[in-house]
Amino acid sequence: MAYAWYTRPRGGDLLAIEQHWTRSDTIDTAFYRFSKDNGRTWSAPVERRTGERRPDGMLRLHPRGGWPDPASGKFLEFWNAGLLPGDDPLEGMKQWNIYYRISDDGGRTHHADRQVIQVGREFDACHPLPGVYTGKNAVMLGDQPSRELYLRDGSFLLPVEISPLAPDGSLYNPAGGYTYTDAAVLHARWKGGDLEWTLRSTIAGDPQRSTRGMDEPTLGSLDRGRLIIVMRGSNDRKPELPSYRWAAFSDDEGRTWTAPTPWTYTTGEPFFSPSACSQLLQHSRGKLYWLGNITPQNPRGNRPRYPFVIAEVDRRSGLLIRDSVRTIDDRAPGEDPILTLSNFYAREDRETGEICLHMTRLFARPEGWSGDAHLYRIPAI
Repeated sequence: MAYAWYTRPRGGDLLAIEQHWTRSDTIDTAFYRFSKDNGRTWSAPVERRTGERRPDGMLRLHPRGGWPDPASGKFLEFWNAGLLPGDDPLEGMKQWNIYYRISDDGGRTHHADRQVIQVGREFDACHPLPGVYTGKNAVMLGDQPSRELYLRDGSFLLPVEISPLAPDGSLYNPAGGYTYTDAAVLHARWKGGDLEWTLRSTIAGDPQRSTRGMDEPTLGSLDRGRLIIVMRGSNDRKPELPSYRWAAFSDDEGRTWTAPTPWTYTTGEPFFSPSACSQLLQHSRGKLYWLGNITPQNPRGNRPRYPFVIAEVDRRSGLLIRDSVRTIDDRAPGEDPILTLSNFYAREDRETGEICLHMTRLFARPEGWSGDAHLYRIPAI
């Protein structure tokens, strides 16, 4: 997998992170490269360790990229990290926390690593947010599309996910899915040279309609100051349920949200979407795009994760414009079976206005599965 992010508020400075995986939800190693000319040329790769054996288990790190703060010009880089006793990715549901670091020179050097911890004497590294206790449950950034959304005062919101606790202190998983999470929204503002964090809101799903809760949220701005959050659902273990994309809306900068409902076209028709990440992308020309999977039939859990589409969001209603849906990639007749077109990140090219889609394509072959990192350039229509 490979993605790239701008590291300064203006210009063509980019950071690319290439990740090597040999099993699901585990990054074996990562390589960092920099570009000063909008990706035409790149520096030599520098490896960043993403695993370290310790007496109590394996410390795992999952880079999630970053962005330049528009006011200060500082580059903020984020990642998930946790100590997994048996090096099982599912142990992360009790161990993941979110970390970040601040750079004054476009990501080439950094100040000390920091953990996201809510302001207040009650909170620390083991109890970083209300309702989160490391070793019992976790908070994490979903996938690469879980991006920041800046507010008018220069602070920003960050969509994350939390594995909730049951009344007895165990992980809450009422539908018996692979995992279960609530979506949540963090708020951050600058105080001195660091960020001050608070948990602004959580968004819980109905386990009778989405067996893995609300997952991998992405934020967008609508007209009249409204916000939209779009989330991954699932029918894992209950394939008879319709698999939808879920949406909620806020009129108070993310402090409160409507109950999540199946996202629809502006005509009111729902559409099928597998359990996979998606992204809302604000374009400089004023349009809000959504990128993700829409399937003609009801998916089963995570699959199929094709075709992959882009569509425009109506900024008045917050619904998807059906006539704007464009297929970016799909399984072609005769080619190797595609397992997934889903792990991705999209950004606007500052020079051309095109949408750069960094996509991982996974294929099933007789010798096993394999994948490649692919860059699509999509006209912003």
